[in-house]
Parts: sequence; C-alpha cells; structure tokens
Amino acid sequence: MTGMTLPALPEESFQRVLCVVAHPDDMEYGSSAAVARWTARGIEVGYLLLTRGEAGMPNHPEETARLRAAEQRAACAQVGVEHLTILEHPDGVLVYGLDLRRDICREIRRFKPDVVLGTGFAIEAPWGFDQADHRAAGLATLDALRDAGNRWVFPEQIEDEHLEPHSVRWYLVPGAGDSATHGVDVTGEPLRRGVASLEAHAAYLAALPDHPAPADFIPMVAAMGGKAMGVEHAVLFRATDFQAPPAFATDAEQD
Repeated sequence: MTGMTLPALPEESFQRVLCVVAHPDDMEYGSSAAVARWTARGIEVGYLLLTRGEAGMPNHPEETARLRAAEQRAACAQVGVEHLTILEHPDGVLVYGLDLRRDICREIRRFKPDVVLGTGFAIEAPWGFDQADHRAAGLATLDALRDAGNRWVFPEQIEDEHLEPHSVRWYLVPGAGDSATHGVDVTGEPLRRGVASLEAHAAYLAALPDHPAPADFIPMVAAMGGKAMGVEHAVLFRATDFQAPPAFATDAEQD
C-alpha cells in the first residue's frame, strides 16, 4: 500500500461488530476510537475479553481483576459499548487451543456479528515482540471464525445451548504500514472518546512506570494513520472479506 491512500472500511454495511481481545485495555490503544465512530452511527459493538487482566498489576490478582473489570466498563461507556463479556482464562498464560476456540465460537454464535475485530498473531509487531496472550487470542479468534459457521464443530453449542451456526463476513486486525488495507476516519469526537476510553483505565496506567498520557500518544498514532488515509486522524486495519472471490479467481478473470 506504499504511496497509495488507503480506502475507508465499508462500514455502511456493518450492523454488528464483535471485538475479541486478551485483556482489559487492549481495545483502548487506538481501536476504541473506531468503535466510538461506529456506535455513533448506530452499529452495535460488543467486546469479548478472554482474561480479567489479573496479572497486569502488583495488587493481589483478585483485587486487580475486580478493578480492571470496573475500569473496562467505564471505558466501554465512553465509546457506546453496552455488550461486554469477560471470561476467566488465566492472564499471562493464555493457551491457544480448543477451549479458547470454543469460547470465542460461542460468543460469535451468540452475538451474531457480521464483523469480528481480532488481534494479530505474529511474533513480531511494529512495536517489537508481541505479548504471548495477544498471539494466542489472535490465532484462536481467526480459527473460531470458521468454527462458528460449521455446525459440526462444537455441536454441543447447537444441540444443548440452542445456538445456531453463524458466518462472519469481515475480519479486521489493527494494521500499520504495509499490512493495513483500510482505515477509519476518527477525526474529532471519535478520537476524543477513544482517548477518554484509555484514560478510564486510570489505576492500571498509574501502575505502569513512565506510561505516556493517553492524550499525548493516542492522537500521535492516529495522526500517522491519518496520513495513510488522507485525513487528520485515522485507525488502520487489515481487513479480510470472506465473501470476496479468492484472489486466484480474480487473477484468472483478468488473464
């Protein structure tokens, strides 16, 4: 995408977005500004947190879990998210596997999103080596997208929990540089609300040494995204449309 202006996501077709992340605060490092734009436009957004973030502070884990859940609820309120589910997989040692896939699949079948926003699963991220929980969450989410649409995968959810198979159209992962395919213009109010959502994690941020103020670095990152999109501030994503024809088919048509 170097040298090209990134297009906007086709959010006019979005009805329901499920965001799947490992920890409280993961959505607030940029993506929540896009969420603020979506909810303001009437798109329903739900968050699925796979852990309670209990290993993220020096307090006792149970105290930390309660505190971080409360801060996450406050962060959700800033960006119009009413549907928050927090699971109790162990923080810091999140394990990729069938249990994690099953739980994400269940929430996809329950919430019925047409868009799932996940996290990257590469070892290296633009800011360095990514944290293990993020990688496990990202890979399990990718696999759960296919699981959710197949009635013979985790069939007990259909037979015993009365859920139905559900196929997601769009899969979004926060992107940067050449990995990004689309952007969301968050100039103005969405960015302001995105900053406020990270500020809601006040106790967590206070426990991190030398953490920059959200009002300083979130707009800076969004300004870099804005340059790629040709706007003041933007959040960038790598977007996959599962309903699009495969690349080899379109290449054959051009030949």
